[in-house]
Amino acid sequence: MAESVDIFLRAKHRTFGGLTEDAEHEWTGPFYFIQAADPQLGLMKAWREGDCDGGGDEWAEEVELTKQAVEAVNHLTPRPRFMVLCGDLVHAMPDTPFREGQERDLKSALKGTDPSIPLVFVSGNHDLGNTPTLNTVEQFCNAWGDDYFSFWVGGVLCLVLNSQLFYDASACPQLKEAQETWLEEQLSRASSLTEPKPKHVLVFQHIPLYLKTPDEEDDYFNLQKVVRQNLLDRFKRAGVKAVFSGHYHRNAGGCHGGLDMVVSSAIGCQLGDDAHGVRVVVVTADGVVHRYHSLEQLRAGGVDEDLRKLLQA
Repeated sequence: MAESVDIFLRAKHRTFGGLTEDAEHEWTGPFYFIQAADPQLGLMKAWREGDCDGGGDEWAEEVELTKQAVEAVNHLTPRPRFMVLCGDLVHAMPDTPFREGQERDLKSALKGTDPSIPLVFVSGNHDLGNTPTLNTVEQFCNAWGDDYFSFWVGGVLCLVLNSQLFYDASACPQLKEAQETWLEEQLSRASSLTEPKPKHVLVFQHIPLYLKTPDEEDDYFNLQKVVRQNLLDRFKRAGVKAVFSGHYHRNAGGCHGGLDMVVSSAIGCQLGDDAHGVRVVVVTADGVVHRYHSLEQLRAGGVDEDLRKLLQA
């Protein structure tokens, strides 16, 4: 898809925005980025009609909302360091009708993103299938870039994960094993005394670890308890500051044991009372501060003043 969107990098470990990897290892002061989720072209009409198992034969609404998000982000000053889309880029599952058209139109809408704002793509269940296969993962990688990878930005280590491999990897166990091996290496390096020490470690994935509390019951919208607890323990040992996700189409989450589980609502279809929007995330030396902004709010007023002041510290 390289001809239509400037995809952000293409390897399991990536350099950032034209700067050298060593330069991005260094903390140079506060910055911010945009976290978005679930443009999911095709869901809005399907949801209204009660046919969510279908691919959604119309997606003009989601295209317009995505264009509004791009326009709002383009007008922010200073520019965000990057924008990450946390999965369910389109609604149509792999190898189903409407998939090709939805991907094409999403790429076209994102093409308007200012070139100075790299795009980071995270795989969701609709991008890979609820039970991903070697073929569906390969399709995603060919269209949007790797399904898991790491990058440094401004002294912060970012890990992008394929959460569907945590949820159900029964059709591709070798891919789950590969991600697990890679993830353990990344987490070990993050807490190593001999490797460059990140100011913070952030994780991006589609499915939340949990929606409200770590001990909540298993649900379609969270990871299973045994998987969840394993990841929580590993993330905390490695010093992960926050996990950013989507999938729920509502804002949710919580902070437990020093780890912030951030669940952001959608650019596209809303399943609760939130407005279509994105999350502004400010990274300071002391922590990570974030707030959900509606697209209208972001377009009219930009980033909230108190968040802007954090960038001047």
